[in-house]
Amino acid sequence: MRYQLFYWPEIQGRGEFVRLALEDAGASYEDAARKPGGVSRMMAMMEGEKRPPFAPPFLKAGKLTIAQTAAILFYLGPRLKLAPRTEADRLWLHQLQLTVTDFVKEAHDTHHPLGGEFYYEDAKPEAKRYTDNFLAERAPKYLGYFDTVIKKSGGPFALGRRLTYIDLSLFQLIEGLRYALPKAMKRIEAEAPRVVAVHDKVAARPNIKKYLAAPRRIAFNESGIFRHYPELDR
Repeated sequence: MRYQLFYWPEIQGRGEFVRLALEDAGASYEDAARKPGGVSRMMAMMEGEKRPPFAPPFLKAGKLTIAQTAAILFYLGPRLKLAPRTEADRLWLHQLQLTVTDFVKEAHDTHHPLGGEFYYEDAKPEAKRYTDNFLAERAPKYLGYFDTVIKKSGGPFALGRRLTYIDLSLFQLIEGLRYALPKAMKRIEAEAPRVVAVHDKVAARPNIKKYLAAPRRIAFNESGIFRHYPELDR
């Protein structure tokens, strides 16, 4: 199978969680919207499909079009050998990925607390108040939860001895938060050492290591989910 991933070409965003799975597995895929005319094709698919995706990312796999990051990973996991065999374990993995989805939304809202229609510059006071709570309560709660999950699994990964796609997603969470809020993350990470250890193990995996150094990996920037505004960091 050669997969086609459709996502905005200038940002990592939610598409990066899918890219990491494809890259780690060494899968054959095309980052389709980054090709000439790719964005136009992506938009046409969103309008013309019989079952149109609401928004990118979405994945073309043969005749299937699958949208939503967690759903894409649920589909890819068994095929890329990044998911366990039993239904109960795959559903548990999916639950964890949906929790990542919630966390990503809250991380995004640190700079868009009033909604995507409002620029950060239009909502600085609200962003500061939101981020203060995010750093004091929400980020430690999410990372502490995942740290507990890893501990209860017996480690070193979220589901135990074998890496799954949730570990790749935890890597991306730490990467993104370190970019956006480096000062705060030095403090918060100390309370989630097992999550940090997963991050480090993922970073050392051969295919991920190559990908992180490759030109095709989009750099973090102030258009994506994780944005660095120094005035929000503490």
